[in-house]
Amino acid sequence: MVARAARALAAAGVEAARAEAEQLAAYVLDVPRGRLALADGFTPAQRDRLDTLVDRRVAREPLQHLTGTAGFRHLELAVGPGVFVPRPETELLAGWGIEQAGRRGEPLVVDLCSGSGAIALAVAQELPSARVVAVERSPAALDWLRRNAAERAAAGDRPIEVVAADVTDPALLADLVGRVDVLLCNPPYVPRSVAVPPEVAGHDPDEAVFGGADGLDVIRPVVDRAAALLRPGGVLGVEHDDTHATAVPALLAADGRYERVEEHADLVGRPRYATASRRADGQHADPAPAWQTGSS
Repeated sequence: MVARAARALAAAGVEAARAEAEQLAAYVLDVPRGRLALADGFTPAQRDRLDTLVDRRVAREPLQHLTGTAGFRHLELAVGPGVFVPRPETELLAGWGIEQAGRRGEPLVVDLCSGSGAIALAVAQELPSARVVAVERSPAALDWLRRNAAERAAAGDRPIEVVAADVTDPALLADLVGRVDVLLCNPPYVPRSVAVPPEVAGHDPDEAVFGGADGLDVIRPVVDRAAALLRPGGVLGVEHDDTHATAVPALLAADGRYERVEEHADLVGRPRYATASRRADGQHADPAPAWQTGSS
């Protein structure tokens, strides 16, 4: 069954066909993937269910929609239609944020464009001392965010605060101005002209994927608002398209309120997120002429 499923997925152009076939089989059998070889055989009903799921995956429905969950760091998050499926590369931004927040006693961490809550909930799980605020605009995504937040709180993680708001609002989180230690954001950033995979085009919400003609329509106001929200010495991390390796650091450097602007690559070497620190004196400066490339 697994071999047949893998062949069908490979023929449809699914890259990790064998791995996904095993994940679907384990899901149907309700066993961990690592114990799949030890599981009993499929019942006729389970064979039919696996065939149905494989057909849906062949049609390029996301694997995470079929299983109802997406892994992110140490979490399993509920996902489905209406919310962006978190990607492994975003775990790097979350990890950077957790490391930065961990250097502060009881940090205030804000996650903008929170979607499923992946970043916010990872911070809350791994850093119980943190107060975490997650901001999301989409009503559909907010449903998933609140569901995941409730499930993680019930599991014993520190509860996060969910705020329904548009991150481009100039008055965003007015009560937190000058108080935030770490601000993280995985915004919609794909330029409108870019062709995306069918799993994205047909299933991820358009407003969570595309960031206008150049992909920076949300990042620009986030850079501006983050500077107001961060306390002196607070830090910002923002994920971006791999074509933005120069553009996003340049926005941060040109703002005048940031220092230590750095660019970071993902695990395959593609530019993936930029970071910066709010000037320690809390002031504007002349636009910085240079920024650095990080190693992570």
